[in-house]
Parts: sequence; structure tokens; C-alpha cells
Amino acid sequence: MEKKVYQVENGPKAVGPYSVAASAGELLFVSGQIPMVPSTGEIKTGESVAVQAKQCLENLKTVLIGCGSSLEKVIKCTVFITDMGKFGELNEVYAQYFQSEPPARAVVQVSALPMNVDVEIEAVALR
Repeated sequence: MEKKVYQVENGPKAVGPYSVAASAGELLFVSGQIPMVPSTGEIKTGESVAVQAKQCLENLKTVLIGCGSSLEKVIKCTVFITDMGKFGELNEVYAQYFQSEPPARAVVQVSALPMNVDVEIEAVALR
């Protein structure tokens, strides 16, 4: 099985020593996406969890498409959130992106995330 790493031309850029995605065989592993606007580098801190989650999911979608996959091929998501009290707000946005046959998912409350954001979403998908 061969490993391949990806950087997506119009997608979010890595903010550290990692690839935005890597594949092994037919599995694609997408690094955690934070609410960064790829075209400007703006980080949506201070915005609601809903606004941040939407940007994370848009970034995830862009990376998936750039790697030859799609939201429909996502098998598992892990969502990191700094306040589980915002779980409902997160779910409302998340449900818009995974309307039928949603992937398996874990939501984990953490004390802090990179760049002081409130949400980060990673995924495993089929290529």
C-alpha cells in the first residue's frame, strides 16, 4: 500500500509541519480543518460556533474534492469543540452537510484549539 500526501491548490494551507491530507490505498485522511478562510487566511475567531463549523466544513469539502473525494464518501469525522454547551449549534450546521447516510462521528470537548478557534473537524473518507 502506497502513501501519498496532498496540498490542495485553492484550499486551506497547513499551519504547521503536516499535510492537509494523506492517503493509503483507498482511504483518505484529512487533517483537522479550522475556520480559516483559504483565500485570505482570516481566522473566524470570535464568530459563533455555527459560523466556525460552517467554515470548517467548507474547508473539509474543498480538501476532499481536491483529493478526488467528496463529503458523500466520508466514513468518519472527529469534531473537536471547546464548549460542549454549543453541541446543538454545531449539530444544526453539521446536519446540513451530511443530510443522507451521515458518517460515523465523535465529538470531543477540548480545553483549547489552534489559533484560539472553537471548532476543528477532521475526517476519513474513501478516495
